Amino acid sequence: MTERYLLHTIAAAPRQWRAVTEQLAAAAPTRLVPFGGGLFGIWRSQIGRPRDELTAITVWAGDGKADGQVAAAETWLQGQDAVRSFESRAMAPTLRPDAPIPPERQGNYAFRSFITPPENYNEFLSLCAAAWPGFEAAYDSQVIGLWRFEASSEPSGIETLLLTRRPDLAMWERSKLPADEAEAEVRAKLSRRYDLCEATWVVTTTLLTARDRMDEARWA
Repeated sequence: MTERYLLHTIAAAPRQWRAVTEQLAAAAPTRLVPFGGGLFGIWRSQIGRPRDELTAITVWAGDGKADGQVAAAETWLQGQDAVRSFESRAMAPTLRPDAPIPPERQGNYAFRSFITPPENYNEFLSLCAAAWPGFEAAYDSQVIGLWRFEASSEPSGIETLLLTRRPDLAMWERSKLPADEAEAEVRAKLSRRYDLCEATWVVTTTLLTARDRMDEARWA
């Protein structure tokens, strides 16, 4: 069974992002699990988004009960007093994740969006699959997932979301500058992937639901 994912962009009240995170994590077993859902992760902005904005991903059984899943997610989010507003979008996994295993290690998490013309999409996926092993080996990094949005706001292109983890922000910068031929080959594949897209942009975050350590830096 293929799981279904929901991406939630959450605006918390000023200085309440940590409290909202704790409340959402605590409420997930009773508000999500009975409806076939679960919490995949909650992230806060590092670079590129407001201080009090959270990004959350929930994962759901792919049983076709889309309306019930969205309703359950909305109830989960609306139940927190410090949530000012939220937006949810449904997405399906492509090459990864192949299992709904939440990330647990702290680090630099980059959410990169792509809009790709349909005629370029298969090559886009092939380049991702070819580049990822070298990328992960060279930079102590992991590709968490590449999802395709079910409903696109861009009729001329396919919208996807890539989530990658690096140990820290320094490695995010390091991964852009190849140090040898093997890394240059990886970068060439990734650069070709960028050239296939109509648009791409990235924001970086840290994982609030990490199990190993909390990120205490004041990024925003």
